[in-house]
Amino acid sequence: METPGDPPNAVPDRSRWGRLHVLDWIAIGLAVVGLVCVLTGLLPRADAEATMRRIVPILIFLGTVVVLAELTAVAGVFDALATRVAVTARGSFRALFWLCVGFASVTTIALNLDTTAVLLTPVMIALARALNVPPTPLAMTTVWLANTASLLLPVSNLTNILASDRVDLDPVPWAARMWWPQLVAVAVTALLLWWWYWRPARAGADPFDPPPPYVPPDRVLYRTALAACLLFVAGILAGVEIGVASGVAAAILVAGFAVRARHRLRLALVPWRLLVFVTGLFLVVQTIGRYGLDTVMGTLIGTDPGAEGALRAGAVGALFSNVVNNLPAYLAGEAVIAADRHTQLLALLIGTNVGPLATPWASLATLIWYERCRAAGVGVPLGRFVATSAALAVLATAATVTALLVGPGA
Repeated sequence: METPGDPPNAVPDRSRWGRLHVLDWIAIGLAVVGLVCVLTGLLPRADAEATMRRIVPILIFLGTVVVLAELTAVAGVFDALATRVAVTARGSFRALFWLCVGFASVTTIALNLDTTAVLLTPVMIALARALNVPPTPLAMTTVWLANTASLLLPVSNLTNILASDRVDLDPVPWAARMWWPQLVAVAVTALLLWWWYWRPARAGADPFDPPPPYVPPDRVLYRTALAACLLFVAGILAGVEIGVASGVAAAILVAGFAVRARHRLRLALVPWRLLVFVTGLFLVVQTIGRYGLDTVMGTLIGTDPGAEGALRAGAVGALFSNVVNNLPAYLAGEAVIAADRHTQLLALLIGTNVGPLATPWASLATLIWYERCRAAGVGVPLGRFVATSAALAVLATAATVTALLVGPGA
């Protein structure tokens, strides 16, 4: 767990293995189990090699985009945007709500859901305290939209990267297919956020006093970070391979820090836990799939190529995401859906992106968010979190899959 002086998502230095965080041990244990599966032949080496070839570009993207996001936060871009959100709201709690929804949605879409959970959570909590408003509504906005706003671009979610490769859609055609489901998912999320979290907190927080303008600690690094992020997004929209786009943007920002703030560059910026976790998870899920999981998923999802098949795929994806985690749920579902059934695969994707909300472990972003809230002293009652998040998961998954089936491009 971070110390108060750590920057967002800092990985603390560990002098002894015994002091590793529980999430570190989970990642290492999963990787060890995956390796044992390969070494014992439970997972044939040819299959394991094919899996690694598939995920290496994803690992490159994850590693470089986290470095980009970390240094962007250190440069003050997120703090500046949060302050601008508060100033733009002009003391109106309702306006603050809509701006926070937009802020969290754009961050998720452009930089992926884990960035929103890791970096935006402490920013939103700090913003709430600076404005003297309850932090829970802003925290819930972060975690809900980290998941439900992760449909629009391939980079928005790791599962999207896998699915875009499967359906062979570049970022612009992908966005053209998913913009309407994404809009529906955000709309349902915003409605329930306001009704259950923001509306009850409004009485004591409206109006609020806007904060003073934010001054970046280093204007050159601030502008460099902003330019690197814009270049990354432009590269993605232009069809540049995601690992190349994130790698170039991260390299530009690392170079800027090497010149102006070298002490901020450290090995802990590399998200080793996430990379190890993803690698182990792929190997383990593929192994389990060979010994029964694929059969179970195939039975539940079914073979109907129409609306029933899509709705079943979305429901099964959401259910399994909350039971185990959205990444293995997507991998297991993808393995049993025919390659030419793109709508059913995208419905599964919606279930595993929009649905992982009811349990803290349903997605890595939700798990990280929960840990961040605890570290910041923000208590979100678990019973209320599970009840409201489960309701959102059901309603948003059903509405978003329906939008996929009947909306533009269907």
